[in-house]
Amino acid sequence: MEPQLAHRVADGVATVVIGNPAKRNAMTAAMWRRLPALLAELAADPGVRALVLTGEGDTFCAGADISTLRRPGDEQQALAVRAEEALAAFPKPTLAAVRGYCVGGGCQLAAACDLRFAEEGARFGITPAKLGIVYGASSTRRLVSLVGPATAKYLLFSGELVGAERALRTGLVDEVLPPGELDARVAEFVRVLLSRSLLTQMAAKDFAEGRTDRAGHWAEEARRSGDREEGVAAFLERRPPRFTYRG
Repeated sequence: MEPQLAHRVADGVATVVIGNPAKRNAMTAAMWRRLPALLAELAADPGVRALVLTGEGDTFCAGADISTLRRPGDEQQALAVRAEEALAAFPKPTLAAVRGYCVGGGCQLAAACDLRFAEEGARFGITPAKLGIVYGASSTRRLVSLVGPATAKYLLFSGELVGAERALRTGLVDEVLPPGELDARVAEFVRVLLSRSLLTQMAAKDFAEGRTDRAGHWAEEARRSGDREEGVAAFLERRPPRFTYRG
């Protein structure tokens, strides 16, 4: 089976699956190139309310396909950063569902998601120090904002892998689930996200990324959407809200 990024959209959720099982779902140059375009397609789909990124089988992603790094003129690092930035910029909530190895470029992608749920036994690491590669500036800043400078330095200086429980303690992971429960918990949590205001989520995502210049835009969107009125009415009437904002 050729390495690929498979995707499906169902019930408001886009699921992107990293598929290269022969190499623990390592990302090839073609996969890095494909990801930004795929994300743009999904972002433009009004039926997509949230996105889940995961790996085929029992591994999330073991990083970049190292064999491609030997090719003359290869721009895989730049491709990886562009893919990471596209994922971080996805306007709606994103969640990485991680089992097995989440290493190198895989961890880079997981860190670019808004949230990360992992199965017990998952292993995380960022390994450029093992290859003599300079990790990207924007990728380093994102890692520091997620886990703090001390943990970021531990991961980047050593290239060591850490388990899911340590990842949870340091903020690299948001929830750790027993074996066999990851998919059900992700589905349950995504249903919670879909029941909430997408307007609130998209604005919060912008502001959390420091895009305070968008405050005026979101104030206008809030006035036009009717979500606040619906939320208050639903609260007073003791019923679930029916939010209509779709971005």
